[in-house]
Amino acid sequence: MIKPDERRNVHEFILLDMAVKSLQNDYDKLKNLKMSEVYIKIVDDLLKDIRSDYFNQKRMLAKQKIVVVKWIHIDQYFSDVVIKTPGEDVVLRYAKQALKTQVENLIFNYLKENYNANTKN
Repeated sequence: MIKPDERRNVHEFILLDMAVKSLQNDYDKLKNLKMSEVYIKIVDDLLKDIRSDYFNQKRMLAKQKIVVVKWIHIDQYFSDVVIKTPGEDVVLRYAKQALKTQVENLIFNYLKENYNANTKN
């Protein structure tokens, strides 16, 4: 059984993981853009911040003895995530489009934080 606060932590970890993977996947494509140096700098800063939070979240889950084991593709709309907990394994179902939207919002929030932090200096 997974407690509600643990489930929130797992969900946050999943979003951070997907954000890192998405940005890394797009990173190489940035080199082909005319203003690649600008975009690469932005993505580097984003990755630095998101990775930091990702590893902090991963450590917190490890202390709770919670591990994301694997993703299982269900169909074009849903995926299951198998979570190992101290008690028993738990399967959480996620809508792919909802996750995509949440990851985009997460990245936008990090962009706003970085922009606000840089404009104050």
